[in-house]
Amino acid sequence: MVKVSKNPDGGVKIDKVWAVIDCGWYVNPDIIKAQVEGSVVMGLGAAAFHEITFKDGKTEQKNFYAYPMPRINDIPPIEVFVIDNDEDAGGVGEPGLPPLAPALTNAIFDLTGKRIRKLPFDLNKV
Repeated sequence: MVKVSKNPDGGVKIDKVWAVIDCGWYVNPDIIKAQVEGSVVMGLGAAAFHEITFKDGKTEQKNFYAYPMPRINDIPPIEVFVIDNDEDAGGVGEPGLPPLAPALTNAIFDLTGKRIRKLPFDLNKV
C-alpha cells in the first residue's frame, strides 16, 4: 500500500509505503525486510525515475551520471510486515518489486483522479 499527498510545490509526494510478504518459514526477518525495502526502491525507480531517451539513434544516457535513479531523499518510509507461518520457505527477491508501480499509480489516482498510463512518470508533474 502506498500513501501519497499533494506536494506544495506541485505534483505528489510519497508519504509512506507498507509491504507485506508471506515467504513461508524463514530464519532472519531483518534480511527479508531489507530485501523487500530494496525491491520497493527498485520499483519506485522503475515507476518514476528510470528512463532511457534517444537522440539521433543513440542513447542520451552514456553512464549512470546521466541516468536518473532514486536518491536517499526520494525514498519514503517503508514498513515491511513478514507473515509468520510454517509453510515451506519461498523466495523474497522478487515479490516486493512488481506491486509497487500499480500501488503507487492507484494511490495517485485516488488522490488526484488522474490515471497514469505510461512509465516512468514524473512525480512532480502529476
